[in-house]
Amino acid sequence: MANQHLLLVVLMACILHAATSATVYDVLAQNNLPRGLLPLGVKSYVLHADGALEVTFPGECNFFVTIAGKQYKFRYGSTVGGIIKPGSINTVSGVRMQVEFAWLGFNKVERAGDKLKITVESTTQLFPVSAFAQSPRCI
Repeated sequence: MANQHLLLVVLMACILHAATSATVYDVLAQNNLPRGLLPLGVKSYVLHADGALEVTFPGECNFFVTIAGKQYKFRYGSTVGGIIKPGSINTVSGVRMQVEFAWLGFNKVERAGDKLKITVESTTQLFPVSAFAQSPRCI
């Protein structure tokens, strides 16, 4: 009986460790979104029961994504967030993309097959999912 009790305690500890060791990149993958939507360097994150996701970085993060020879510049604040659901993140905050000479805020990211539809202010940009396969480094 004591061995069974010890085995149960060890099993529960393993399950709890596995549950708490999930990363925010795992959360993206579980929702069919590419890990490269978030750059490297996440300090912490909180996923609430309603799908609200809050991600904290050590500071502001800028990076480029190159698609078909064209560079797109992204800027993440020290805290970003949104409501994550399978295949999308809505009510995005803290993320901007440079369009021409202006910095425009994200509203929504949706996966549509092998494309990501990123709604920036009132326009939608299509990007290949593969462009976000790897998490970029901040510059």
